[in-house]
Amino acid sequence: MSRFDIFMHYSYSIIMLIGALTFFIWSRKPRGVSKGEYIIAMIIPLWSGAAYLSIALGQGVLLEPDQTIYFARYLDWVVTTPLLLLALSLTAMFYESKKDKALIGGLITADVFMILTGLIADFSNDTLKYVWYALGLAALVIVLYIIWYPLRKMAARSGDGLSRHYKQMAAYLTSFWVLYPTAWVLGPSGVGAFQEVMEITAFIVLPILSKLGFTLLDLKGLRKLRTPGADA
Repeated sequence: MSRFDIFMHYSYSIIMLIGALTFFIWSRKPRGVSKGEYIIAMIIPLWSGAAYLSIALGQGVLLEPDQTIYFARYLDWVVTTPLLLLALSLTAMFYESKKDKALIGGLITADVFMILTGLIADFSNDTLKYVWYALGLAALVIVLYIIWYPLRKMAARSGDGLSRHYKQMAAYLTSFWVLYPTAWVLGPSGVGAFQEVMEITAFIVLPILSKLGFTLLDLKGLRKLRTPGADA
């Protein structure tokens, strides 16, 4: 691993720790947002930072003769992306006293399938990797369908304020759910259109924006919504 690689992953871990501390401070004045959502917000950067720390320490990476496989990324994604989708689902159901657990379960299952097929693709040869990649894209379509159809309708039933906030957050998260597989297929794991340095940078910047960026914007928006009994 290069010094650049190690530096970037150490830096990422520090940024994630700062994010988790920020969410902890916000949780002291919840402003109508449930304690569970703050816990989710803190777990996401803590777990992601720990996974990337393992890469910086040379443990979360497998150095193959013709490819470097960052398997700790998948250990990160298989936990944090379901939590991000759970947070988005809870945003859609913000005013609902009874959450739709079946819908959330289906969304998370499709997401986990997508992440694991990506891991298998990274360990597959040139032909089979695109079979697993295609299966992952199929799962992504299911994820996006649930985000933009049943969850969007659920948020719309709760009024214009929540509906507007949900659609903004769904659009934000969707953009990164599309950029991740794009970066994967264009990088060394896929067709190799750009080199490893660019891939490392992409998989540092994308999760910072998709994890910390999404959570900051989502919690900020929810804290502004007024609910009965919420803090002013």
